[in-house]
Amino acid sequence: MAKKKKTPKPSKTAPVNGIIEGAGEVAEQHIVSTVQENFMPYAMSLILSRAIPEIDGFKPSHRKLLYTMYKMGLLTGARTKSANIVGATMKLNPHGDAAIYDTMVRMSRGYEALLHPYVDSKGNFGKFYSRDMAWAASRYTEAKLDKLCTELFKDIDKDTVDFVDNYDNTMKEPTLLPASFPSVLINSNTGIAVGMASNICPFNLREVCETTAALIRDPDHDVMSTMPAPDFPGGSFIVYEEETMKKIYETGRGSVKLRSTYQYDKSANCIDIFSIPYSTNSESIIDKIIDLVKSGKVKEISDIRDETGLDGLKITIDLKRGTDPDKLMKRLYKLTPLEDSYACNFNVLVGGTPMVLGVKELLNEWIAFRIECVRRRTFFDLNKKKDRLHLLKGLEKILLDIDKAIKIIRETDEEAEVVPNLMIGFGIDEVQAEYVAEIKLRHLNREYILKRTKDIEELEKEIAELELILSSKARVKTIIVKELKEVADKYGQPRKCEIIYNDEIEDIEDVEEIPDYPVHIFFTKEGYFKKITPQSLRMSGEHKLKEGDEITEAIEITNNCDLLFFTNKCQCYKSKAYEFKDTKTSVLGDYIPAKLQMDEGETVVKMIVTKDYKGFILFGFENGKIAKVPLESYATKTNRKKLANAYCDKFPLSDVAFSLEDKEFIISSSSGRMLLLHTGVLNLKTSRTTQGVSVLKLKKGHVLYSIKEYKEGTFSKPSRYRTKSLPSLGALPSPEDNGEQLSLI
Repeated sequence: MAKKKKTPKPSKTAPVNGIIEGAGEVAEQHIVSTVQENFMPYAMSLILSRAIPEIDGFKPSHRKLLYTMYKMGLLTGARTKSANIVGATMKLNPHGDAAIYDTMVRMSRGYEALLHPYVDSKGNFGKFYSRDMAWAASRYTEAKLDKLCTELFKDIDKDTVDFVDNYDNTMKEPTLLPASFPSVLINSNTGIAVGMASNICPFNLREVCETTAALIRDPDHDVMSTMPAPDFPGGSFIVYEEETMKKIYETGRGSVKLRSTYQYDKSANCIDIFSIPYSTNSESIIDKIIDLVKSGKVKEISDIRDETGLDGLKITIDLKRGTDPDKLMKRLYKLTPLEDSYACNFNVLVGGTPMVLGVKELLNEWIAFRIECVRRRTFFDLNKKKDRLHLLKGLEKILLDIDKAIKIIRETDEEAEVVPNLMIGFGIDEVQAEYVAEIKLRHLNREYILKRTKDIEELEKEIAELELILSSKARVKTIIVKELKEVADKYGQPRKCEIIYNDEIEDIEDVEEIPDYPVHIFFTKEGYFKKITPQSLRMSGEHKLKEGDEITEAIEITNNCDLLFFTNKCQCYKSKAYEFKDTKTSVLGDYIPAKLQMDEGETVVKMIVTKDYKGFILFGFENGKIAKVPLESYATKTNRKKLANAYCDKFPLSDVAFSLEDKEFIISSSSGRMLLLHTGVLNLKTSRTTQGVSVLKLKKGHVLYSIKEYKEGTFSKPSRYRTKSLPSLGALPSPEDNGEQLSLI
């Protein structure tokens, strides 16, 4: 009987009738375990292997690139194509050629981002101070290691640092570089990890080396006395604030204020900027200045251009006539990135642990690292010399009887017995016997052996010296100090950034420097405004006006004055004359209600022009009252553009007049009666909304019509219109004055 085959059970993941079991279901997963298993390893990898520099001053990407160039022989050899370097570096750093080349560019001499570049470049490597100057592709540029890298790789082959396998276990690479100077503080280094970042500002190499040496000699040395402030590539001023700098040195956090340097070219009336803060670029500065000019916040600049060339950075600002360059630059420092801050965060990996250290602590950590490097190098040299001495001691014993050595070798039947027989014959060990056995026959003479053995005494002295170094920490420190002095003397440069003290800087308010020159101001009945220079007015013809319009105000004044526009809705709009463009008589001008964004249906009753707010305003109301208000009541400390309740709103306004001093005015009513009034009889009211004083008695149905300044000769008998008491009816014009009054408006 045949056995019945068993039908296999479907697996949980195998499709059953085209359906996968469990598909579409949401599985619960604890957030804590997800973070621990997935996110935390990523974060730690980013902190330890990517973004944060170590005590030698390099991030892994920097170190891998420089070590690859070192192994390629680019420390002493000729330059090679950057593409070759990038390709070779990928054996250690498998993150793509673009990232590797970007790293090399930023360390190059051509890019100018470092005080002491590590890569000697040839070709277009762009500039750190320009956003738009891109570097050429790697196939076009060439590079090699800069001479300074000799100090980075000094004694790297003497077991000074640990080596580990690369990512595919085919090569060895150093975990650190045995830099013989504190490179961690010499060049800037920026990195952003997960939950932390690093931003180390650069310092002057000579100052750092001298400070480190002083700190080795005296642990209580004041580092600020020999290393007063950072030093940035490209120059610029460092605005020194003692408390801020002290905070950076002590905590490793804070910000350094940087300020551009400039020169004023009097012949061309322009400002030339030759250095900018390290944290910005020329395009950002130019864009910001252009925005300020377009918005009207800066009016002294006629043109700005980037004149950067082979000689380096240069931004030229053309000035308008009469502009003070120093005052303008003080304003631009406040309004643009011409003055900027560099945020410091001295976060460094020490023994695989991220630490935010002050300058002194950072130097002490480097000293400890360098002491270990020197001790390991000394121990390596000691072992090498001991091995050499050991071999020479064996060779010395053969010197006693060369013939015996030859006889032993000649009479030995088997090759494998040569070394043991020499060991027995001369009382030497296997290493020594092997060394003797490998000597060529031509060298088995007294002269050769004497030459080789005469170094025994010198080797013994050197070994004794190396043992003393290993046994004495003071000797190790002396060696480090000596090497620091050699580096400072060989590679040291003067400071590029000049220090200016914050107390010496004059703090100015953000007040615009307005070019002040004579202008003629015209205002029409329909509300059109024109500002014309005297030269333009002389060369122009008649004013262009709308049909039925006429000029009501024509004033000679200068460009730096205030304009007050009183409207029919009890409001006063304030503006500056320089906010209006210079124009010509051939244009209509600016329509004030639209220009000042007045309310719908609002029109200008009176324009008053002033520079010092002296004088007073007469407000004439239809009910015959006149209010005398000082103009200074409309002066405001803040730059307010609109004043509500500019005058009393209880009665309709008829007319407005302005005067610098008390004088006679003609007050007219709709009935034709006129009153000659001296304003001295009216009291000033500081309140803008005062109802005023009754001046004109009005018959039923009539109103106060106008207020006009009296000019000598207007009336044949002025006394006819004067009165001893107020209010007054005034007088009807005499036949002699009727003709004259026809011209009164």
